[in-house]
Amino acid sequence: MHFLALATDYDGTLAHDGFVAPETCEALRLLKESGRRLILVTGRELVPLKAAFAEFALFDLIVAENGAVLYNPGDGTETTLAAPPPHALVERLLDRQVGPLSIGRAVLATWEPHEREVLAAIHELGLELQITFNKGAVMVLPPGVNKASGLRAALRHLDISAPNVVAVGDAENDHAFLGACGCSAAVANALPALRNAADICLRRDHGAGVVELIDAILREDARILPPARRGLKIGNDEDGNDIYLEPDTRVLIGGDSGIGKSRFAKLLTERMVDRGLEFCVIDPEGDYEDLAHAVQIGSLTEPPVPGEALRLLHAADLNVVVNAVALSLAERRQLFADLLPSITELRRRTGRPHWLIIDEAHHILPAGHENVHELPENTPAVVMITVSPRSLARQAVATAETILAFGKTAPEVMEVTASIQGHDVSPPGACSENEALCWLFGEPTPRRIKIDLPRQLHHRHSGKYAVGDVGPEHSFYFRGPKGSVFLRAHNLSSFLELAGQVDDETWEYHLRAGDYSAWFRHVIKDEALARECEAISFERALTPRESRQRVREAVRQRYVATI
Repeated sequence: MHFLALATDYDGTLAHDGFVAPETCEALRLLKESGRRLILVTGRELVPLKAAFAEFALFDLIVAENGAVLYNPGDGTETTLAAPPPHALVERLLDRQVGPLSIGRAVLATWEPHEREVLAAIHELGLELQITFNKGAVMVLPPGVNKASGLRAALRHLDISAPNVVAVGDAENDHAFLGACGCSAAVANALPALRNAADICLRRDHGAGVVELIDAILREDARILPPARRGLKIGNDEDGNDIYLEPDTRVLIGGDSGIGKSRFAKLLTERMVDRGLEFCVIDPEGDYEDLAHAVQIGSLTEPPVPGEALRLLHAADLNVVVNAVALSLAERRQLFADLLPSITELRRRTGRPHWLIIDEAHHILPAGHENVHELPENTPAVVMITVSPRSLARQAVATAETILAFGKTAPEVMEVTASIQGHDVSPPGACSENEALCWLFGEPTPRRIKIDLPRQLHHRHSGKYAVGDVGPEHSFYFRGPKGSVFLRAHNLSSFLELAGQVDDETWEYHLRAGDYSAWFRHVIKDEALARECEAISFERALTPRESRQRVREAVRQRYVATI
C-alpha cells in the first residue's frame, strides 16, 4: 500500500453548503477500513465545525483554523500551534466596525471586502501577520502558519511520510497543503488556479468528488498518479521516451564490476531526494562513503551498530547509508537480518524509507542460501545490485519486477534472470557506456535505454580494498607453481602481510606470471598500480626481496592512509 492517508479540506470540498452527504461519509469509512488514515484540514474553528459535522470523529486528526490548531477526536486533546490574535488588532477592527469578525484560538477571520481595513490595521500597528483568502473569507494568522504547516504537525503526530498522503481541496488556502503531499487532487468546483496545479482534476464536485477520489485510491493506489509524478526518471529509450522506475517495485541491477551500476544507484538517490523520498543504502564495500544528502554509520574500521541505524531511520527527513565494509561476509548477512524486519515494519507504518538499496546484494542474499534472510512481500521498494543474478538467491531474482543490465554481460544478465523467472527473452546486444538494457514489469521484452548521469561524481573508494573484504570471488590466492600453497588475501593489507610470509619461489611465480598486476587492475581497479607492478615484474635483475619491497612501496604510496 503506497498511499497511507487522505487529507481533505472541508468547506467546498468534503461539504456542500456546510453539509456532508451520507455517501461521502460512507466512502470515508471504507478508506479507513483499508488501513489508511484520515486527516481533516479546514479553515474553520473547532466549535462551529463540530456543530456542522456530526461525523467529525471519522478523522484521526483535525487541523483547524487554517493550520493553527491540531485536534485529536479520539481523546479530545487540542493543541494550539500558533500565537493568539493580537488584542490590539482585534480592538482596532472592532472600532472600525469590521464584521462579522470571528476570533479563534489563533485565527482572526472576516469576509471580503474588509481585507483593506484588515491590512491597514496590521500596517498601522506594525504587526507581523499574514492574510489568507478562502473563497471570500479573509483569515489573519502569524507568518508561516497555513494548512501545510498544520498538516506537517499532524503527519508528525501520526508518523506518516508526506509523499504517502493524498490531499484534496478547492480554494486558495488549499494550495500549500496540496503541494506538501505526494498526490494533489482538486474537486470539479475548485478554483481554476488550483485545478491547474493539481495532479488529479476530479470530474465530480464537492463530496461526490471526494468519493470519486477514494474509489480511485482503493482501486489503483499509487497508479492514480501519472508516471512522471509517481516514478523516478532514469533515462530515455531509443525513441526519446522518458523511462521511470515505478514506486514500491523490486529492481535488480546486474553487470560486470566498474561499468556504472553504483554510479546509477547514485542517480537514483538524487532522484529520490528531488522527490522528497527517503532511502536506506546497505553498502558492503564503502562505495557510498561520500553520498550527498545522507548520514553514514560505519566506516572502514568501525562496524555499523544496528540500533544506531534504526534510530536514524526512525527520524523523519533522514537518508541513511549503512557502511558494512568493516564486517566479514557472515557479519554483513547478520546485520541485514537484524535490520530488515524493523525496516519493513517502519515502511508499512510510516511509508519510510521509500527505497532500500542493497549494493553487492550477493553478499547479503547469496545463491545457495534460499531460506535465509528472504525478502518479505511487504519489504519496501528494493534495488538489488549484483554482478550476476547467478550469484544472488533465486528467491530474490524471482521476485524482481524491473531488470536493468549494464556492460558486455547485459544480455546474459537478462537471459539468466528470465530463466529463473520462467520467461523466454531475446535481449538486445551488449551495452556501451551510459547505456543499459531495461526490462520493466509488464513489458514483453527488454529495451535499450540511455541512462541519465548523476550530478555528483562517483568514486570507487580505495578504502574497501585496503582494509575491507573484497569477498572470496575477488580475493588474491597465493598458490605457488605447484599449487602447494593456499593463502587468501581478502584486501591489500592482508596481501602485503601474506607477501612477506610466502616463500621466494611462490612470490616470484605470481610476480612473473603477471598475477599481481592482473589483480590490481581487475579487482582493485587501480590501473596505475597495475602498470607499476608490471614494470617491476619485467626487471629480472631484482631479487625476491627487492621486488617485494618495490611492490610494497607502490601499494603503500597509494593507500598509506588506510593500511
